[in-house]
Amino acid sequence: MIDARPPRFDDDFRQALGTLFAWRRDVRRFRPEPVAEALLHESLTAAHLSPSVGNSQPWRFVRVADPERRAGVIASFERCDAEAAQGYGDARRARYRALKLAGLREAPVHLAVFCDDATEAGHGLGRATMPEMLRYSVVGAVQVFWLAARARGLGIGWVSILEPARVGALLDVPEGWHLVAYLCVGHPAEEHSDPELVRHGWQARDAEACRLFER
Repeated sequence: MIDARPPRFDDDFRQALGTLFAWRRDVRRFRPEPVAEALLHESLTAAHLSPSVGNSQPWRFVRVADPERRAGVIASFERCDAEAAQGYGDARRARYRALKLAGLREAPVHLAVFCDDATEAGHGLGRATMPEMLRYSVVGAVQVFWLAARARGLGIGWVSILEPARVGALLDVPEGWHLVAYLCVGHPAEEHSDPELVRHGWQARDAEACRLFER
């Protein structure tokens, strides 16, 4: 239940929120214990509070529980991963192959998040000139889910090395649904405040990335 009174966000809240942002990491290593249904439900409920273009709420969360469907997703990842490695020179390819890029085999929960491109909700408001706003709305819901789950002790890994059409076919979703995110969910096996790709020397944080341009 959401309190109807306007909240007051004090310094302690802002500090805690900053800590949440800093410790929201892309998790690839999970402990084997199952995720409590209440934690998953609470995190998904938070995701439904996300803003969306025209109030269209185009996100569609699909829990992937069937072992054969999961195996198909893992096979898609392995194909794409092998192809991606071939796109690098020798030194960078070796570094790429040393990275752990997904926790698909370990994560107790898999969630595929789709955008319903055919939804009539919202009556087209806000997307006549930028139809991609539907998918951006789904990204926003994913981020809210991610933060809500992290605040409850769960870790999330976003797997993008996949074939979207293949995943959609494996999960037998409607033709108008487009894969936006494939998420691994579980309890992290380790905790780090720095990104995995920084820690393993793939790409440093860009101190200039947060600069503000003016025109």
